[in-house]
Amino acid sequence: MSEIGIGIIGGGYMGKAHSVAMAAVASVFDTRLRPRLEVIAASSQTSAEAYRQAYGFRRAAVDWRDLVGDPTVEALVIASPQTTHREIAEAAFARGLHVMCEKPLGASLADGEAMVAAAKASGCRNMVGFNYIRTPASQFARNLIADGRIGDVTYFRGEHTEDFDADPNGLASWRSEGVANGTMGDLAPHMINAAHGLIGPIASLIAEVETVHKKRGDVTVTNDDHAQMMCRFENGVMGHMYFSRVATGRKMGYAYEVHGTKGAIRFDQEDQNALWLYLAEGPEAERGFRKILTGPAHPDYLPFCQGPGHGTGYQDQIIIEAKDFLTAIETGEDIWPSFEEGLRVNKTVYAALESSASRTWVNV
Repeated sequence: MSEIGIGIIGGGYMGKAHSVAMAAVASVFDTRLRPRLEVIAASSQTSAEAYRQAYGFRRAAVDWRDLVGDPTVEALVIASPQTTHREIAEAAFARGLHVMCEKPLGASLADGEAMVAAAKASGCRNMVGFNYIRTPASQFARNLIADGRIGDVTYFRGEHTEDFDADPNGLASWRSEGVANGTMGDLAPHMINAAHGLIGPIASLIAEVETVHKKRGDVTVTNDDHAQMMCRFENGVMGHMYFSRVATGRKMGYAYEVHGTKGAIRFDQEDQNALWLYLAEGPEAERGFRKILTGPAHPDYLPFCQGPGHGTGYQDQIIIEAKDFLTAIETGEDIWPSFEEGLRVNKTVYAALESSASRTWVNV
């Protein structure tokens, strides 16, 4: 076993999640690489020092450049705004650091392309923070599909729906402007990534992207509230996806349904420890969806708990993510989803925006 110095840029919502994950992952998964929390960077000395004390880092930094240049840092997590991703990643790869970056990969398609190029040139490990696909239930769903348990897949339906902007009288925030902060930049990438993981790359699509609440007080909203997309996967499967931040009543509606010639699968993140499976077996009168509660027999569950049905939570997804990142560094092989997957997701997002503007089918 050996230690690896970790730096995290950003200490807010995701910065805290990644800090907790790096502090816990070696104990949960008994990883060969043991994270050592070295430096955390934030936008002010006060917040950086507060995060340092709260999360257990050795030093705090106001300028991310100081973190990237610190000789004790060997790998870093980018949990800062999308507009900062590219510059930080390019600097980190130039120094030979391994990088995990929160989604989306940069604030534009050009950012994502440049980050993939920098990652390849460096030879360092890289990963994008798509955490929801890592639940034991969704990992099990991927295995069932890959093993042919539901036969040949014929249809995929997915959604990522929440209601944090459903109130028409809600005030404007940083989410109200910029493509990367709209629903297509914020929520859609997660479900597109799920579609890639479960079915495969998307070949073509047609989409509608819409701003429902065009004003927030006196502020004009410059990005989208919801979108729908029909698509055709490269393997010929038909699909449909819906993304929304104004879906009243939905809190974490990361959900999908997959139909095959021998069965079907249903999943909803609001009940993340259950997978619904239908198999076309036995007498017709006895067929039906059955609820499978995740347990030690499912991927990445046992390190957290020995009891079936006891469940894992959101933070556990980030710990699984940290385990994968450390494993990639240890083995020298990128683990999906790497920066290339992040770019593939970005290309799908921008194809959808192009389709909505032209009102035509677009190849990804």
